[in-house]
Amino acid sequence: MDLNAWLDRCRLIAILRGVQPHEADAIAAVLEEAGIAIVEVPLNSPQPLESIARLVRRFGARMLIGAGTVMTPLQVREIAAAGGRLIVTPHADARITRAAKQHGLWAMPGCFTPAEAFAMLEAGADALKLFPAEAASPAVLRALRAVLPAGTAVLPVGGIDASNMAAWRAAGAAGFGIGSAIYQPGDAAEIVAAKARALLAAAQLSS
Repeated sequence: MDLNAWLDRCRLIAILRGVQPHEADAIAAVLEEAGIAIVEVPLNSPQPLESIARLVRRFGARMLIGAGTVMTPLQVREIAAAGGRLIVTPHADARITRAAKQHGLWAMPGCFTPAEAFAMLEAGADALKLFPAEAASPAVLRALRAVLPAGTAVLPVGGIDASNMAAWRAAGAAGFGIGSAIYQPGDAAEIVAAKARALLAAAQLSS
């Protein structure tokens, strides 16, 4: 299964920024039950590699587990050792994208301009993260997609919630990274489950 196949299963990536390792299993379990297939643990969370390893052990056969806020090629190696399969960055760094591909991982680097987008595709990116999306607009995405190679998956991240998905999808968003709208540190599993169900309903309406 390639990254596009995972996105076909579910257009939302749940970003668990701030999750604690002992919470990760319960949170991922309700996300899976709701229909979320991709989970990202940002590296600026507490003990992120431990959370990733735990999630891979329990859910790795059924969910795509990856890491976000990846800042160095060395971190890519550590994520691969923990079993993570997706590398997400907040910025356009060809070194990290190339390192991800060298380790057999999918890469979704952040970008904001056409120059950054094309540079990341040249480095081997499997998809692009438009970040911060709240500083752009669906019109920006539409213009970007007009010049990118056909089939390039672009996912807006930052400020995405149920209220604005439809406009982004109409502009060609392949999916969304969802942070605080799906999980905030300390959220109980049942709270995350309710948020996930509402977001998935909105995503289906916007398809």
